[in-house]
Amino acid sequence: MGKSSKDKRDAYYRLAKEQNWRARSAFKLIQIDEQFDLFSYAEPEKCTRVVDLCAAPGSWSQVLSRILIKGESFGRRAWCERMERFNRPQMAHLGQQPETDLVGDLNSLHLDGKPSERELKPRANVKIVAIDLQPMAPLEGIIQLQADITHPSTVPRLLHAIDPAFSPTDSTHLVDLVISDGAPDVTGLHSLDIYVQSQLLYSALTLATKVLRPGGKFVAKIFRGRNVDLIYAQLRILFERVSVAKPRASRASSIEAFVVCEGYRPVLVRSRAGEEVLWTPEIGDAPEPANGDISEQGGQDDTAAGEESRNEPTASGNSPEPVGARTQGQSRHRRPDGVVELHFPDEELDPARYIAPFLACGDLSAWDSDATYKLPAGHVSLDPVQPPTAPPYKMAIERRRIEGGMYGKTKKRDKLQSSDAG
Repeated sequence: MGKSSKDKRDAYYRLAKEQNWRARSAFKLIQIDEQFDLFSYAEPEKCTRVVDLCAAPGSWSQVLSRILIKGESFGRRAWCERMERFNRPQMAHLGQQPETDLVGDLNSLHLDGKPSERELKPRANVKIVAIDLQPMAPLEGIIQLQADITHPSTVPRLLHAIDPAFSPTDSTHLVDLVISDGAPDVTGLHSLDIYVQSQLLYSALTLATKVLRPGGKFVAKIFRGRNVDLIYAQLRILFERVSVAKPRASRASSIEAFVVCEGYRPVLVRSRAGEEVLWTPEIGDAPEPANGDISEQGGQDDTAAGEESRNEPTASGNSPEPVGARTQGQSRHRRPDGVVELHFPDEELDPARYIAPFLACGDLSAWDSDATYKLPAGHVSLDPVQPPTAPPYKMAIERRRIEGGMYGKTKKRDKLQSSDAG
């Protein structure tokens, strides 16, 4: 597929090159931020330390740098700020207030204060650390670590990069936000891809629990599949709110989405030595609170409430009469009029399951990632902003070039052309 064809078929790919983003995924983070206020614009001091996992090629780190360090605006927020600056002199001259719709848009973006205070400004003491297995081209204000997020040695390296004088007993070095856009090379086998991605998610979550401050936020890519609500329930143990976001920049045909976890609450468990320690979701382990009470996560108490509600009188005022044994959580009751009622347990009350709210992020007027658009007259296709410095497929490309293209097609063509010329 040629450059012009790809520009037509993927509007965000073209916009990323035009707006100097390293990858189209930058728009995903911007659209998620519009919905969830990841960067705490009303209280900038609450988001100054951020960790970007699986950061290469660096588009999400670019967003962090340009918003937190440079104070730039993007998306709907940038449009509202431009319109306000445009309308402010005219309204002041006429002695009128700005339009109601514009004020509503500004309020919905968590902007408080006077108009002059609403524009974003560079934040002080910002620390952003980008981690990836692959090397990444430098970015202004970004601390880069080439490390494996699944290895235990990465955590002290990360904390030391944020604060060279950190102490394991000091909590002042903890971060406010952890984001991860990492994903494996998909095979096309959805079951395998979902499993590998879930393991990557758990590795990112394990690292996040060791560096996040209480009340912090965590955003990570997830592949939605069967029984994905089990993962939501496990995330719900550690966070007050768990949502699933689907940005408009993400193709509808893709199974990817992003879990947005807000309000981190550390879970203390009792170790074998009898001491209370911070639980981290290591693979194969399960949280067992030190006090033995799991009612905070909506477990035993909610289930008991559900059992009581099933034994309440029916709408007709008659008490149900059980006519059979309960099967797989199902209860059967016969009313006096002979009608048999089936009662099923509420899945939302099951502590092992959690139905997370699913939100579509991005303005409805934004570009459709699945649509094909006509290119403007005189369009010039641009090269990528920053090609990968050392991609894992580099050796395969060089080998294919030596062998004459895929299956030796180039060599066969050259041989045929030389024979025809002879």
